[in-house]
Amino acid sequence: MTQIAFVAYPGFTALDMIGPYEVLRQLPDAEVRFVWHEPGPITADSGVLVLGATHSLAETPSPDVVLVPGGPATPVHARDEQLLEWLRQVHQTATWTTSVCSGSVILAAAGLLRDKRATSHWVALPVLKTFGVIPVDDERIVHQDKVITSAGVSAGIDLGLWLAGQIGGEARAKAIQLAIEYDPQPPFDSGHMSKASVSTKAAATALLSKDSLKPANLKAATLMAWDQAISAVRSRRRKRQLVGNSI
Repeated sequence: MTQIAFVAYPGFTALDMIGPYEVLRQLPDAEVRFVWHEPGPITADSGVLVLGATHSLAETPSPDVVLVPGGPATPVHARDEQLLEWLRQVHQTATWTTSVCSGSVILAAAGLLRDKRATSHWVALPVLKTFGVIPVDDERIVHQDKVITSAGVSAGIDLGLWLAGQIGGEARAKAIQLAIEYDPQPPFDSGHMSKASVSTKAAATALLSKDSLKPANLKAATLMAWDQAISAVRSRRRKRQLVGNSI
């Protein structure tokens, strides 16, 4: 039995979670859980789509796979100490600790990415750097030991297939890929910052800002940045003190 825990927090981006879910649920002997502080309905960032958390964090102390999705509410949950402590604990025994999109910011806030290479949605890459992470902007999936991060939103499907190959074998992963007919042939070629025009980048940034500028998300993002700035100042001060004491 492979227990797979998807962290279903309020304000998650639906495809971040549903994409890899559709892949991983087809593994043999997979037990999928949507976990949060307590079971119950969880609303996605759209404010319309509702998903049910099936288990509490406390009921899920040792999943084999952990997946943290992204979303505009990431800064809120990157300051949720109960969630961060749960991630630290389950990471110790999990086979894979993973994230999609800005979910890597939550892993970083838990201290699981310090000095590691990791990726995220292009909007969130500068945030990773403030947590001592080495941000990667040109890889769809970044594999560091047992921590796997993927780029924005749709990259969760790629992450799911990679994990399926590791857990169920390449043949099973290929069968799942065909079952969901995942054969991307987009009509446009603007899926990465290196390919998009200036006007497309501006329009995409405006789309993303709509949810990020909600008061709760904006406040949490500001507080998270403040926390990291204070932490950096204190760290530099401690280093100077250590140098002074050694002289």
